[in-house]
Amino acid sequence: MESPGPGEASHLRAQPAPPLYGTAASQAWPEPQGPSGAPSIPRCRAYGAVAILCYINLLNYMNWFIIPGVLLDIQKHFRLSDSEAGLLQTVFISGLLLAAPLFGYLGDRYSRKVTLSVGIVLWSSGSLSGSFLPGRYSWLFFLSRGVVGIGVASYSTIAPTIIGDLFVKDQRTWMLSVFYIFIPVGSGLGYVLGSAVTKATGDWHWAFRIMPCLEAVALALLVLLVPDPPRGGAEEQSEAGGPRTSWCEDVSYLGKNLSFVWSTLGVTAMAFVTGALGFWAPKFLYQTRVLHGLQPPCPQEPSDSSDSLIFGALTVVTGIVGVLIGAEMARRYKKLTPKAEPLVCAGSMLASAPCLYLAIILAQRTILAAYVFLALGELLLSFNWAIVADILLSVVMPSRRGTAEALQITVGHILGDAGSPYLTGLVSGALQTAHVDSSLWLFRSLQYSFFTCIFVDVLGGACFLVTALYMERGLPQAPAQPSA
Repeated sequence: MESPGPGEASHLRAQPAPPLYGTAASQAWPEPQGPSGAPSIPRCRAYGAVAILCYINLLNYMNWFIIPGVLLDIQKHFRLSDSEAGLLQTVFISGLLLAAPLFGYLGDRYSRKVTLSVGIVLWSSGSLSGSFLPGRYSWLFFLSRGVVGIGVASYSTIAPTIIGDLFVKDQRTWMLSVFYIFIPVGSGLGYVLGSAVTKATGDWHWAFRIMPCLEAVALALLVLLVPDPPRGGAEEQSEAGGPRTSWCEDVSYLGKNLSFVWSTLGVTAMAFVTGALGFWAPKFLYQTRVLHGLQPPCPQEPSDSSDSLIFGALTVVTGIVGVLIGAEMARRYKKLTPKAEPLVCAGSMLASAPCLYLAIILAQRTILAAYVFLALGELLLSFNWAIVADILLSVVMPSRRGTAEALQITVGHILGDAGSPYLTGLVSGALQTAHVDSSLWLFRSLQYSFFTCIFVDVLGGACFLVTALYMERGLPQAPAQPSA
């Protein structure tokens, strides 16, 4: 995509929001006028909004991955098997899935700031309440994770569409890259926070009590400083979409958009792999160290958290580097072909599969090789975080992006990371039951359960290759205006 020419308005040019959108808050302050007479959001304010959204995204994904950082302690406290522990992530994702379509609908029609604020309050309340539960109330802990998932759905669905309405073309790609860097960074810091706070206090519950303080700051910044720009305001009027359509019409349009359909399947495969690895990799590395005699078994909480700290640091570093490399590759390659984004996604997933396979296989021989190839696999998977969001924004018209985000999140989680942690834990638990309880089989049970991820990783690469076939014809077109 090319940058706006010298005669065009700023990339932050916005159109007044139509009354149906209910975004009067976005017009509540005086703004400078663009050449077309439309109010323009100042550049510094748009960048500030992205910074705040990135901070909230960081907290969002820290909430996702605090659990894996202290998983051994949670299993001991609530007396959970591997299959039951895997259900924690399934319940969390289920809450997200139930709420995502609703938040997508609201995000396309009403104030996005209000919707996001409600979501932050929900996930903070769920996280805090879960930290006060005694071991006999494990079912309430599961319920609290479901509430956190419902709150997270608002942010995952709506925040990217705000960035999409503040920037266009290359600038939007880079702003999304910065935003999506905080997925792996937040994930890694979730492991680090959970394990570090547990190590410092001797009690894993405190990891869940620190987050609401940070989220209260995020809520205040969102309400006070983040604008709610008109939908499609950054695009030319011809690109911004047509009249308001019903939810069923939106879904029908998206179902016929093959670029969106196949990229969603690719995202689903990526979610399956990252969900299983993100939840179980710290415990797998812990069992690897026990197998090699580098770590004694931990019969009671608190457990050694070194593996969570190391894996968290790897996730942060590979995430930052991977997102930047992937975004730059897509940006440069787009000058040669409009199919660049799905091709980069396909290549990174197909290349990550053998890296993850070698990490799993070589772990029994040397833990160093496991760390090296696991880091390479994470690096390659991280190429895609910003690119898949830009694919969606490129092939779906602005008035339907909230619904598209919600559908992609719903499908991606139902078939992806909602079930992969549970499936991995289920296979691991079944293998442990069928064999003698030893450090070797505690290791092998998780090792064998990871092989499904390799197969799904390859399928995801194939889905992005198919996306590339439809990419040019998938560019958004506004629906025809109804005749008078």
